[in-house]
Amino acid sequence: MTKRVFVTRRLPEPGIRQLLDAGIEVVVNDEDRPVSRDELLAGVSGADGLISMLTDRIDTDLLDAAPELKVIANYAVGFDNIDVAAARSRGIEVTNTPGVLTEATADMTWALLLGAARNLGAGERMVRAGRWTGWAPTQLVGQPSGGRVLGIVGMGAIGSAVARRARGFGMSVVYFNRNRVAPELEAELGARWLPLEDLIRSADFISLHAPLNSESRHLIDAAALASMKSTAVLVNTGRGALIDEAALVDALRSGEIAAAGLDVYEREPALTPGLVDLDNVVLAPHLGSASTEARSAMVHLCCDNIEAVLAGRDALTPVPG
Repeated sequence: MTKRVFVTRRLPEPGIRQLLDAGIEVVVNDEDRPVSRDELLAGVSGADGLISMLTDRIDTDLLDAAPELKVIANYAVGFDNIDVAAARSRGIEVTNTPGVLTEATADMTWALLLGAARNLGAGERMVRAGRWTGWAPTQLVGQPSGGRVLGIVGMGAIGSAVARRARGFGMSVVYFNRNRVAPELEAELGARWLPLEDLIRSADFISLHAPLNSESRHLIDAAALASMKSTAVLVNTGRGALIDEAALVDALRSGEIAAAGLDVYEREPALTPGLVDLDNVVLAPHLGSASTEARSAMVHLCCDNIEAVLAGRDALTPVPG
């Protein structure tokens, strides 16, 4: 019997061709928008496989509507949109796309870090609006990066890639991770473990790469922001809800911290009121993995996982848990 897979959003090249070439029937939302809840429920009904986005809520109600479902391939590294335990209890494999977007996201982290530190967003808005009247000694003076301390929260693959790039800027690296990484990796990265509170107090730049769960939600809250240096720059390419955005707006507005660079948001795509009015924050539309190489590799990995599970083989990248 022909297997059927539902894809919740249009994919970049090579798209669904790999699945079609494998003889799998594919139903795809070919519009570049999230599916509605009703469309999602209808799409998974009778489907053997699902390629989902972070915007798709995969909960018990949806899983109950998909009794034939055998595999969910999440087009992301994160999987906090999926009730993994409920899926596994029904014999459904859940996979993600680790590794293939590491370098792209690390590059984006540095783009935000440097852009926020040097007031790039405010400067570009000034030029585009025709308000720039020429060079001035005091104009948009930002924070230097060379020789400063970079604090990384979450030393997984992406955090490690960010740390490697810090060497080119002559930065010292400290990190917090639930479990310390191997001594060999610490030595390779030139990174030193610190308790989270110490990292927040001492780092000049703080970059978030932790997974989102009940313990890490609002990891950076009003108290954490208050303990940062007034010259600190906060960058988030992990998950939006790692930061209490209302508290961040207050901290940026008052000068409690110097600047921030955000690629993800607490209630994405909605922004917390006041965020867009601030000149000392760079706002990007979730571009972390948006390189041609990374997005294409994510497609291949999703399709590889779908093919493997539907053929009775082990998934290539099952999520933990």
